[in-house]
Amino acid sequence: MITPTSTTSHLIAEGFHALSDPIRIGVIELLRQSELCVCDLCDDLEISQSKLSFHLNNLKEANLVNARQEGRWIYFSLNLSQFHVLEHYVANLHRNSVSSTPHSCCE
Repeated sequence: MITPTSTTSHLIAEGFHALSDPIRIGVIELLRQSELCVCDLCDDLEISQSKLSFHLNNLKEANLVNARQEGRWIYFSLNLSQFHVLEHYVANLHRNSVSSTPHSCCE
């Protein structure tokens, strides 16, 4: 059974996995500036459309990018709300972390 917590954990894990590739980071950096079509992303990253498609699918599955079709072109933009989820998760890690003191079983 999928619970809200497991769904959130799954989305966080997929988000960080999607961020673990230099090409996908390059896509994100370009999309930080503006919405772009696939052809512009291919040109800027100097990669083939098939390779870019693989990486865009990873980003879409992690809900990190939005796709919008206009005519025969597909335009991509960042899904900032998902980045806020990841940012909130990392901020809570820092805020809620306790100093590492050995447990009684380790003394």
